[in-house]
Parts: sequence; C-alpha cells; structure tokens
Amino acid sequence: MGIVNVTPDSFSDGGRFFSAAAAIDHAHELIAEGADILDVGGESTRPGAAPVGVQEELDRVLPLVEALRGVPVSIDTWKPEVMRAALAAGACMVNDVNALLAEGALDAVARSDAAVCLMHKQGDPQNMQQQPHYQDVSAEVSGFLRERIAAAEAAGIARERIVIDPGFGFGKTLAHNLELLRRLDTLCELGVPVLAGMSRKSMLGAITEHDVGERQAASIAAALIAVQRGAAIVRVHDVRETVDALKIWNAVNS
Repeated sequence: MGIVNVTPDSFSDGGRFFSAAAAIDHAHELIAEGADILDVGGESTRPGAAPVGVQEELDRVLPLVEALRGVPVSIDTWKPEVMRAALAAGACMVNDVNALLAEGALDAVARSDAAVCLMHKQGDPQNMQQQPHYQDVSAEVSGFLRERIAAAEAAGIARERIVIDPGFGFGKTLAHNLELLRRLDTLCELGVPVLAGMSRKSMLGAITEHDVGERQAASIAAALIAVQRGAAIVRVHDVRETVDALKIWNAVNS
C-alpha cells in the first residue's frame, strides 16, 4: 500500500504532493514502483495534527480519487461523508483510524461493496501521545479489534471485506509499538488480514536516532519483520525499495 498524502502537514511528506497534479503524478509513480493499492488521505493524523473540515477534505481528495479510476484506491478518512463521496468516485477501500466508530461510518461502508481497514488508536491526534497507557497492549488492541470486527459484521460488512491495523504510533509508546510488532502474529488469529503501517514513523526515529527523511532502511526492516509475523499489507512511503526487499524475502521463503 503506497501512501499519497494530499495534505500540507503530514509528518513525512506534508506539502510535497498538496496540489492535485503533484499528487496524481506521485500516485502513478507509486503504482509503477509496484504498489498494489494507493492510500489517499486529505487529513493528517500525526500527533498534534489539527482537524480538517469535511468540505476541505473532500476538495483535497476527490480530484485525486476521480483521476485514479481504474487504480485500486483506499480512502484514508474517519468521516462518513468523505467515505461515501470517495467510494462513489471509485475508491475500493476505506482506511479508518477510528475503526468506523463515527456515527454513520458503519452504514457508509455497509452500503458499498468496499473493503475496510479497522485501526486501533488510544485518544485523538491532538492528545494520543501525551500519556498512552495499557495493562497489556497486545491483548487490549486485539480485544478492541475483535469487537470492531463483530460490529462491522453485525452492520452487514462481510468478514471477507475486513482488514485490521494495530495502529503503530497511535496512542502508543515505543515499548508499546515494539511489543505489538513482536506479537503481531497474535492479531492474525482474529481471522482477517493484518495491515502494518510503520513507514518513517517516530518509533523508528527513536531507535535509529535519524530524522524522518533518513528512515528508509529502518522502514524497510520494520515492513519485513511485520510480513514475517503475518502482515498481509504494509503501508509504506518507499514503495520501490520495500517491493525489492519483499521480492528477496519471498524468493527465500517460497
């Protein structure tokens, strides 16, 4: 899953692809580099990010989704209004950091035939990294996602359409993130594909002491570890390099 942020303030590439033309060019580059699906987002969810209104988010993402008809596109949003509009414009998946908890979100996905990724987070972007706390982070994340899978199925979303994401960096300390990665295989026991998104995140910077632009090698390593532990999808900025690494891993393990 290649990342296309149509935002001025995303932590890694905010502003680089803010214009529709730049975002469309970047999207096609990622497909050429081997991305199977593009995750298009119009609102940053980095720690401390300011919220974006529905219309502004629509103005950012719809031109891109419409321009990419025929390309597998995931819409990265928690807002039901944006979900519905993006799905109508051709998106085939909803990637929701809020796990369809917003009023109307379950219905927006259930009325489509789209896939959905349900993510765990603790708190909101404005406060989630202030004091994250868990008794057992793996068990609590797994329990939450199990409940959201059940809620999605009860709303009419078939299990075959559901993906889960433990939400690395979303209300987690470095220790929490490492424990989740260590035990990622336990999430696979929930019976749906697991998505892992650690690309360029601060957890990698905390370990390597590199700035966000110098975390490519760490991101590839994290993606490989996630795949080794059962992740079916890795959400990345550096598509070509991650695809090459996975080709080697798959050749050895085939």
